[in-house]
Amino acid sequence: MKVEIDTEFIRLDHLLKLGGAVDTGGQAKFAVQNGEVLVNGEVCTMRGKKMRPGDRAEFNGEVYEVTAG
Repeated sequence: MKVEIDTEFIRLDHLLKLGGAVDTGGQAKFAVQNGEVLVNGEVCTMRGKKMRPGDRAEFNGEVYEVTAG
């Protein structure tokens, strides 16, 4: 799934919420801190990770790709 942003970056937890992977910021925080999210193919536990266009996050088998708006 492509997630379009019109800023320089989006935080990982906000990306998961905006992409519909989770319903709340709390769920995003929990998933990231538990190592359930891959960023560009590697486990990432930093919920504030800056995601820029071209970056990809994977959660529950779904891929969320950041694109520029």
